[in-house]
This record gives sequence, C-alpha cells and structure tokens, in this order.
Amino acid sequence: MYINFWYPAIESKELTQDKPVQVQMLGQKIALFRDKDGTAHCVSDVCVHRGGALGLGKMRNGHIECPYHGWQFDGTGTCQMIPSIGKDGKMPARAKVDAYPVQEKYGIVFAFLGDLPEEDRPPLMEIPYFDEETWRDNLIVYEVKCNYERSIENGLDPAHNEFVHPTHGFEGERDDYAVPDYDVEKTEWGAGFMTSFKGKERKNEGLETRTKMRTDKDGNFRADTQAGTWFHGPAQMVTKIHMTEENWMHQYMYECPVDETTIKVYLVNMRNCMLEESYDEPVETRCMAIAKQDIVILEKMGPAKTPRSITKEVMMPADKVIVTYRDYLKAWDDKGWRIDVRAMRQELNENDIIYTIPSPERRTSKNWVLETVPLVTPAQEQKAAAE
Repeated sequence: MYINFWYPAIESKELTQDKPVQVQMLGQKIALFRDKDGTAHCVSDVCVHRGGALGLGKMRNGHIECPYHGWQFDGTGTCQMIPSIGKDGKMPARAKVDAYPVQEKYGIVFAFLGDLPEEDRPPLMEIPYFDEETWRDNLIVYEVKCNYERSIENGLDPAHNEFVHPTHGFEGERDDYAVPDYDVEKTEWGAGFMTSFKGKERKNEGLETRTKMRTDKDGNFRADTQAGTWFHGPAQMVTKIHMTEENWMHQYMYECPVDETTIKVYLVNMRNCMLEESYDEPVETRCMAIAKQDIVILEKMGPAKTPRSITKEVMMPADKVIVTYRDYLKAWDDKGWRIDVRAMRQELNENDIIYTIPSPERRTSKNWVLETVPLVTPAQEQKAAAE
C-alpha cells in the first residue's frame, strides 16, 4: 500500500452534517465529517488525548468531538476545545491530529493520504465528460476480499476474459484463440492499452439491442469489441469498452485498500447509450454480474499479494501491461512511498503502537503525538526482490 495518492473514502451521500463517520484506509482508521458549511473533511481517527475514536464521536459547532472527553477538532486537525481546562484554558501545541486534503467529485469524497505539498501531488484520475448530457453515470460500490494490486492487474489482463467471462469470449473452445498484440501507452502516472476482443455470436436482445451492436446478415450479435484498460497510480483504473464506433461504456474504478486483504471499489460506470434512467438498474446488474465473475477468481488467488519479482511468475506477451504496472510500482517504491506493513504489524503486536498516515502539515510544523506509518526504503525493496 502506498501513501501520497488520492483514495476514495466514502460516498458523498453517506457523509452528512449530523455525525462523523469512521472508515479504514491503508490499514488505518480515518474520521470523516462535514463542517457547518457542508464541506467534507478527513482527519486521523485517534484522539491525541487518550486515544478516543473521533469517527465514533459527535458533531458540535461544526467540529468533530471525541466521544471520550469531548475534545473538538476542526477541519485542519487543530483542537478548538478542551472542556476539562475551561473555555479560557491554554491550548497545548500538541493538541492536533493529522488532516488530509479532500476533494469531492463523481459522488465520492476523496482523501489524499500523504504528506506531499499540493504542487507535487499525483492528480486524481479525472472523468472529463462526467457532466455532459450525452453521457450517463452509475456509481456502484462493493467490497472484495483481495489485495488491490491483484485487482488492478486483473482489470489490466486482456487474456482472462476468454476464461472468466462467458459472454466475452469462447471459453477456450476455439483452437485459433490468441490475444492480439497491443501497444502499451504510457502517461506520467500510469499506462494502458486498447485492443480487440471477439466473442460468441448471440441473438441481439436486451441491452445489446439498445446499444446497436454489430450484427451479421442473420441478425446475430458479433462480439468483436474494442476495449482496453489504463491504470492511474497504484489503485485507480479505467476500462474503455467500445461496443460499436458510436456506443461506448467507460468504467472508472477508484479502489481503496482497506488493508492488505480487502478493497472497497467505487465504480463510476459511464455510458453514452441507453441514457434513459430506466436503464440504470439493468446496467448496474450487468456490471455486478461481470464483477462477481472476477471476484470468484480474485478471492482464491495464491499468493494473495502480487510477487515483488516477475521471476516468481511465468509472464507471457499478453502480460506486458501488467509488467509495466509493476515497473511503476517499483518507481513509487524508490520514492519511499510504500508502507512497510510487516514492520507496522510487528510493532502493533509487540508494542501496541498506533500509527497514522503523515499529513502535509508535518512538513511545516512539529509537535506531533502519533508516529507515522513505517515506509519501505529502496534498500529494503531491493533485498526483498532478490530473495
């Protein structure tokens, strides 16, 4: 898991001004709340007084209030009230918690979990046509019991469709099956590809009728679809499915690593066809049916985490975009952004140390109470890859 990227924290509609919400992200507890103006905020969940869980507290005067002793923190993480010392008491300099940048888009509250200044932060994956009338969106949220890297690599994998998704291929029944060669397109924060997929012919019915799929002379659906996937950062990706030259679906997936073994997926499904509201439910049902086919595989994979070296797996030409993804992960390892989960778990078990994600404020001020999560150094990563 990596710091210094944007992650989805909660659906916008689930965060109200009535009470804060506690979530888990990157293995850490995080508290979310809205102030008097309705602006969303994100802070470390652990109160620096006696360890109360802020996300399980109340809202008072637009501040998040600890349920243990009533300490109140604003959106910057600064303590504004300590009831036990009275309203005129002197506020300790260390009475503060980490606060993380927030942006609210696409029906999702995103938090930047890291300490980079604004000008150096990797951008959030954008949906450029989200508000256009010629596109319609569905937001689908679900959990998967798998490591996020396995999930992203599954989305990038052009070879699994033939065997995991019955409607996407021939289920290995054709002797002439092969994944077409493709070019990997790189960006500053990710890479991806576009290629063609062929599938079984079936009668043009249901959703396919509304999307005007290609048909042969007998009216059968020809599944020679153009599709591809791009990753953006370690846990975001977009899959573009072009059923015809005019009818497209683009699926933007923002994944939150809850911990090493669980992810929460925020899927923004965009379509430029079937724009009527009545198609929202069948589109969502179809998306989840496909997702569940992947989930069956992902939750039983071994090892559960992606190997740190490609020599631990036999890679094929079709996997070159996955190799590229691992190259980008290595570059972020070299920046020192990967959380050292093993060290963190050991300290928690042996010394009951509670960590927090470092916030941007830590670069400009001192007097912090909680220790920040340990990070893997490049030297450690090189040693692990060699083992």
